[in-house]
Amino acid sequence: MFEAYNHAIAALALWAVLVSVLAGYSTTGRTAEKRCDCGKPKRDYSDPAYRRERAFMNAVENSGPFIAVTVAAILVGAAPFWVNLFASLFIAARVAMAIVHIATVNQPARSLFFAFGLLMIAAQAVLVLLAAF
Repeated sequence: MFEAYNHAIAALALWAVLVSVLAGYSTTGRTAEKRCDCGKPKRDYSDPAYRRERAFMNAVENSGPFIAVTVAAILVGAAPFWVNLFASLFIAARVAMAIVHIATVNQPARSLFFAFGLLMIAAQAVLVLLAAF
């Protein structure tokens, strides 16, 4: 029934894996002296533990919109080619963003991958709205 959307469905599964990996990785390297009272790392982009936490939290913050538009696009029967392409490109951008976020302090690259991911979410939303109406 959903065979035409295999790439988009795989992207949803890969997203779950990526967020889960980031969740586990975000807890490594924390020290008591670099934590806030809430337990989160203190804001310091030079600290890899802080960057891992931010990469995870950013992924969590983008989960709802990505999952919502991808599932909606599949359910409304939007053009499978575009749904699959946008979902796959979102995953590629977010993997790249996670790598850049964790391994470097390169804000422009992080912002570029973030913006590209948001563009893929917006493109999916347009597909949903066009197919729904």
